[in-house]
Amino acid sequence: MADIGTLNRTAAGFDAISDRVASGPRGRRPRRVLSPRNIMLYGTLFVAALYYLLPLYVMVVTSLKGMPEIRMGNIFSPPMEITFEPWVKAWAEACTGLNCDGLSRGFWNSVRILVPSVVVSIAVASVSGYALANWRFKGSELFFSILIIGAFIPYQVMIYPVVIVLRELGVYGTLTGLVIVHTIFGMPILTLLFRNYFASLPVELFKAARIDGAGFWSIYFRIMLPMALPIFVVAMILQVTGIWNDFLFGVVFTRPDTYPMTVQLNNIVNSVQGVKEYNVNMAATLLTGAVPLIVYFVSGRLFVRGIAAGAVKG
Repeated sequence: MADIGTLNRTAAGFDAISDRVASGPRGRRPRRVLSPRNIMLYGTLFVAALYYLLPLYVMVVTSLKGMPEIRMGNIFSPPMEITFEPWVKAWAEACTGLNCDGLSRGFWNSVRILVPSVVVSIAVASVSGYALANWRFKGSELFFSILIIGAFIPYQVMIYPVVIVLRELGVYGTLTGLVIVHTIFGMPILTLLFRNYFASLPVELFKAARIDGAGFWSIYFRIMLPMALPIFVVAMILQVTGIWNDFLFGVVFTRPDTYPMTVQLNNIVNSVQGVKEYNVNMAATLLTGAVPLIVYFVSGRLFVRGIAAGAVKG
């Protein structure tokens, strides 16, 4: 009897499969890989990628060539003989004015500017955004509006007053003064990002923590901070790229011995002494842009997540 029951169930299963096959395919119709829509979409993306990657390719191959090969004029051809001498010279020997120690000094100046500026500005902006989103006080909206207006004021308008302030404080021309400038000018946009992100989180979490007796700092460190990793990555990328690539503040608020890497790169490229060494210029440019590129490649996915999350509610 058990064998007959098994056979009956098997026959019933085959009948169900036969009925499903007879009724035709179900679900959405599969799309063709080479449809006109996909060809147009991926073709456009390929052209855009080629447009942005071609200059990078030229820079890399030129930095690996010697000057005799560069003078032959074919900038798109790969190097016949790879040499890293331009990279060594750009890092340790190229003249950036009166000094001929390459970009190494400017690199460490940029690091000493970057680290405290990023840490302080993100820390203060995250607390400010958290307070504006969850701890409303009288005049908080007016304060937030004034802060946001500061994000749209051109930097050039405020350079001279900031120079006067730094001079009176005795930090003009120092790395400390430039750290203060980057921290202050990064605050408005970072506060906006953090405020919008914290406002997008479920308010029930904040209310439940308040009912349990948690205070300002306890809620920030135990609830908000662990949930804010994506927006912290966004803030870090914006600050790292903005501060590292800055030229205007670096040339205005520092002196030759404290110039950041971008100012030294400008001095190398625009040097009028001797023969133009295009391979050294390209190597110096790639060295200067390496830090922002590495940051983008490492944390690009979190950057998109943080931007999307912070744009939902404001």
